Amino acid sequence: MKRTQEQIHDEIQAEREQLAGAVAQLREETNVAAKLKPKLPFVAVGAASIGLLRLLARRRRRP
Repeated sequence: MKRTQEQIHDEIQAEREQLAGAVAQLREETNVAAKLKPKLPFVAVGAASIGLLRLLARRRRRP
């Protein structure tokens, strides 16, 4: 069965829309900054705590 030029055009347009939707979904799922923003205070406290513990551990090792 032969497809008309209009059918091919419609199929390509549908595929473009599908691809655009997939790209938008992927961007949303991989947006680390948006996911991290509400948790930023906890992350900052955790990082500061680890840094402080490492500093104290270094000082204790020195004679």
